Amino acid sequence: MSLFNPEQIQIGISACLLGEQVRFDGGHKQSRYCLDELSRVFHYRPVCPEVAIGLGIPRKTIRLVNQQGDIRVKATDNSFDVTDQLADFSARQAQAMDFISGYIVCAKSPSCGMERVKLYDSETGYSEKAGVGLFTQTLMNTWPLLPVEEDGRLHDLVLRENFITRVFAYHDWKTLVSQGLSRQAMVTFHTRYKYLLMAHHQEKYRQLGRLIANFSDDLQADADAYFTLFMQTLMHPATRRNHTNVLQHLQGFFSDRLNSRQKQELADSIHKYREGLLPLLVPITLIRHYLNEFEQPFVDQQVYLNPHPEELKLRYGY
Repeated sequence: MSLFNPEQIQIGISACLLGEQVRFDGGHKQSRYCLDELSRVFHYRPVCPEVAIGLGIPRKTIRLVNQQGDIRVKATDNSFDVTDQLADFSARQAQAMDFISGYIVCAKSPSCGMERVKLYDSETGYSEKAGVGLFTQTLMNTWPLLPVEEDGRLHDLVLRENFITRVFAYHDWKTLVSQGLSRQAMVTFHTRYKYLLMAHHQEKYRQLGRLIANFSDDLQADADAYFTLFMQTLMHPATRRNHTNVLQHLQGFFSDRLNSRQKQELADSIHKYREGLLPLLVPITLIRHYLNEFEQPFVDQQVYLNPHPEELKLRYGY
């Protein structure tokens, strides 16, 4: 039985990022952003793969070692090898986490790092930043569409917004599936995400529209194909140019409802956003304001206007 809960967005996280003293030296890598901000909207499922396989606290450090193409996880002094234990745990844990909607991992870790982890050559002893933590690699192989991000990369506003947008969208899809998959449900879902998808990648948005317009007799195959392309689309960070295009589309819905002053105010805010003089929040706020005055059900349902809670302040800085 899946532990997925439509009412609660659950994400996995490296335990050390929550301040748990599970690192090799008995310390932690506490992330204040995860603790103070993201904890308001996400329910964490902490994991420390190294402790889970029986390594003590404190413990000898481990590292990734390339042995003629075979990636091993070994103590830095070569006194032990935990590759098999870590691989077995990672496979079981990844499969058991089918209920999560995202994962935040600790950078540079030989078990949890997502990219640029030091990989040592067994013959020369030299290292290059070309490895992926064994647990995270297994997790991403098991759930290739799952939003995964490193703690350090969350300091980048664009990467942060993209990751959190994908987490909410992933959870939204899983909620749809849990409530009963149907072609009409998929059409409704796609309609709600129209402008968000357009902001992320216009060609892939058009491809998704063609998928929705040409269902086959196999509902599950259609759903799998749609969700794969849906998440791949959102993996592309939204650009200022695409945002401007979407804003202009939304502006068109109010063209016959606004007076000349209101039209100019909205047009100016979109232009200044395009030029980098205003954050995205400004034209979005104006559009929301006009929605309160003039009924536009199609626009009102667009996830683009509220892809994540305002309290996270993700559209304030760009």
